[in-house]
Amino acid sequence: MTQALIYFLSFFLGISGASLKHIPNATPKVQHKTNTARKGIKKVGHVIVLYMENHSFDNLYGEFPGADGLANATRANYTQLDTATEKPYIMLPWNDTEHFHPVPVLANKFFNIDQFLPPSALTLDLVHRYYQEIEQIDGGKMDKFAAVSSAKGLSMGYYHTSDFPVAQNEAANYTLCDRFFHSAFGGSWLNHIWTIAAATPQWKDAPASMCAVLDKKGHLIKDGGATPEGYLVNTVYSVYTPHPKVKDEKTLVPGLTIPTIGDRLSEKNIDWAWYSGGWNDALAGHPDSLFQYHHQPFEYFKNYADGTAAKAAHLRDENDFIAQAKAGTLPAVAFVKPIGELNEHPGYANVMAGEQHLEDLINAVRNGPDWNDCVIIVTYDEHGGFWDHVAPPKIDKWGPGIRVSAVIISPFAKKHFVDHTQYETLSITSFIEKRWGLKPLSSRDAKANPLTNALTF
Repeated sequence: MTQALIYFLSFFLGISGASLKHIPNATPKVQHKTNTARKGIKKVGHVIVLYMENHSFDNLYGEFPGADGLANATRANYTQLDTATEKPYIMLPWNDTEHFHPVPVLANKFFNIDQFLPPSALTLDLVHRYYQEIEQIDGGKMDKFAAVSSAKGLSMGYYHTSDFPVAQNEAANYTLCDRFFHSAFGGSWLNHIWTIAAATPQWKDAPASMCAVLDKKGHLIKDGGATPEGYLVNTVYSVYTPHPKVKDEKTLVPGLTIPTIGDRLSEKNIDWAWYSGGWNDALAGHPDSLFQYHHQPFEYFKNYADGTAAKAAHLRDENDFIAQAKAGTLPAVAFVKPIGELNEHPGYANVMAGEQHLEDLINAVRNGPDWNDCVIIVTYDEHGGFWDHVAPPKIDKWGPGIRVSAVIISPFAKKHFVDHTQYETLSITSFIEKRWGLKPLSSRDAKANPLTNALTF
């Protein structure tokens, strides 16, 4: 037995609160489909992206054995500066008095959240917007998280990795990527758009009220959904349905026309879908209270406007995904977005409920007929305002942003493996393009490393 395998087994068997009910059944419940005629990457028949919310790598996987985690953090990349004085805080500032009793008094470094709250509890939301993330990264110093965060010192918190079913059952048995960065600075909306379009859309006629205002040095004076040039970078809503009620309908974004990965797939008659929890109810006009309109990126595009056949065919409810997984009728490419309660977003969702839901989704595929040629990718749209000790690479004005975790689950995935290859969210797009011979959407996905180092054929 190799030292690496011993390391992983010690992690697996030493899981805090581990339960055998989470361990995947080694005996298939159904007859899996096989296709021995295809070679190499062509063996992949299904790519499934399970797209979660708002946690940095160190926040969830900082303790994973063999990964570049918290053990590698140094004073230089965890000490937080007070922007008012440009000097280190003596103690972390704190303002989440709603969830933490008594208020923690913490040294100026990362800390374990579990000592105060379990991962099944809620916390404050943390700011995660375009200009603020750039400021937090501070040119790679990673020292402005607490100062810029709306949740202050909470931004430096992490959870025990061993508590999580996905770490226990999937990352420990398949491949964990520890150099995977979300592609665009900022929050959920922009990163969802980048996931499917590899670009930041511009609305040149955006109302002035929506646009940020910067001073001569480029410092933020007033934030907004768009940059001063009309590039859409923060949460905005589509003119198409479903969307929430807004005070001024002129702020609803008209149909976008830049190409998407859905367009590329459809051009080659390759079946695909974006599945969202609560989608059918939202379309019917009675959305769940935690349905997130801005997590539905395809509905911002003219090709998927209200009444189009493409919208009906490709924008689906998560319940359809589960049924198709069990029946063995999944499309070649599937994106799955859980409903708010189960997406792990701080402020309105907890981590553990999302983790358990991920296991349900994974097992629906693993125990279904399509498993043998599947590549499942579990990742997060962005860091959610949480600190990470690794400075992201510098590519362009849009990103990439901070490290998030990505777990590759597949019969083709390398087993008990930590992949240190530099990836970004567009590596998923690049992998899909490579597998089906699609034209890249932009220079960013064209240059992004596909996930092939995590796989073996």
